[in-house]
Amino acid sequence: MSETLLATPTAHADASPKRQAIIEAATRLFMAQGYGPVSMDAIARAANVSKATLYAHFASKDRLFATIVGGRCTQVAFDNAPFPADGLDMRQVLTGIGRRLLGFLLAPETQSILRIAIVESARFPELGTAFLDSGPSMFITRLAAWIAAEHAAGRLDAPDARVAADQFGALLRPLMFLRAMLAVKPAPDEAEIMATVDAAVETFLRAYGPRGR
Repeated sequence: MSETLLATPTAHADASPKRQAIIEAATRLFMAQGYGPVSMDAIARAANVSKATLYAHFASKDRLFATIVGGRCTQVAFDNAPFPADGLDMRQVLTGIGRRLLGFLLAPETQSILRIAIVESARFPELGTAFLDSGPSMFITRLAAWIAAEHAAGRLDAPDARVAADQFGALLRPLMFLRAMLAVKPAPDEAEIMATVDAAVETFLRAYGPRGR
């Protein structure tokens, strides 16, 4: 279990010690036991709070899991920093976005969360929804908004920004990503990560670079 994940703050305005204790306790339990076996009662006991306090902060277990996912995404990869509004070099910007996203996807903490979501979502559909809404969908929505703005400014030719965002994300999840998810060695090194990002950026710009350049 990663101490980095346990230390991840959430983006919620309420940073009370009890709320953070709940998040940390739930994270420990989810990482150790998975999603299904962990009850809200167990989370309350582990966090040393009452059930009333727990439910005052989180209406359900899936909302608590979504907060954990959303907090990590916001801290590591999905804030506004990768999406500059000024006219920087497009290849440089896309490389920065791709490098940050792929680094996030390959992080052990992220992969632990993703494995839980994959294993448990068939039995708990609300978990899959919470994961998508608080992670991948949030990122694609922000990336699509940035692509749409770059299209309007003439720096990209991507009339369907959502499709372009989906495709860029897909280019960053090649066999290397599946290999990491399955813990198949060798683990991706920096050279392989950068080669993947460079190839994704090159392919994306061939498809969506401004016409006439």
